[in-house]
Amino acid sequence: MKSRNVAAHVIAAVFFTCWIISANACNKALCASDVSKCLIQELCQCRPIDGNCSCCKECMLCLGTLWDECCDCVGMCNPRNYSDSPPTSKSTVEELHEPIPSLFRALTEGESHLHWNIVSFPVSEELTYHENLVSFLESFDMSPLQNVSLPEDSPQVQLESEKEPHCTVVYFDDCMSIHQCKNSCESMGASKYRWFHNACCECIGPDCIDYGNKVVKCMNCTF
Repeated sequence: MKSRNVAAHVIAAVFFTCWIISANACNKALCASDVSKCLIQELCQCRPIDGNCSCCKECMLCLGTLWDECCDCVGMCNPRNYSDSPPTSKSTVEELHEPIPSLFRALTEGESHLHWNIVSFPVSEELTYHENLVSFLESFDMSPLQNVSLPEDSPQVQLESEKEPHCTVVYFDDCMSIHQCKNSCESMGASKYRWFHNACCECIGPDCIDYGNKVVKCMNCTF
C-alpha cells in the first residue's frame, strides 16, 4: 500500500511538472505548491476545453483563493498573458481587525537581523495620487484652489515635512502564500497587509494612511 502511495505521488509530481512546463502563462512562483497538492489528490484531472467539467467544482475548492491566479496552471481556464502585467504589478490588500501598534513598533524599531526587511518613508509617498488630483483641480480657474500647493522650498513646507509621520512596512525575505502573509502580519501586530501576486508579503504599520509601498522589495521573492 505504501509503495502504491509513493508511486502515485511520483506520477502526480511528474504529471504536474510536464503540465507546468506546457502552461507557459502559468504563474509558477505563486501556484506551484497548491497546484501540486490538487493534482496529487486527483481533483483537477478533467478537461473543460474538451467539454468535460466533472471535476471543476472540486478543483476550484481545492485551489481556493488562488483559483483566479492558478486555474490556467491546471487547464481549467484560458492562459493569461503575464508579459503585459507581471505578478509584481498586482497585489491584494486587506485590513487586519485587531492590530497591536505597540507590538509592531517594537519589532520594527532599529535594525533587524530577522528574515525581513524594514522600510520607512513619509506617508505622503503613499498618496502620490493626491498630486495628480491637485494638478487637475488647478487646471480650473477656481480661486479657493489656488493655494492648494506650496513651493517645495517654502519654509512652511520644510517645517511640515520634518513633522510628517513616516509609514513603516515590513517585507518578508521569502515568498509565501496569502494565508501565510496574513497570519505573519497579524502575529507582528500590523494594521494591514499587501500580498503581491508574485507571493511577496508586505506588513503595513499603524502610521500608514494607505496600503504601504506598492513596490516589491522581498529579498528572495522579486519576480
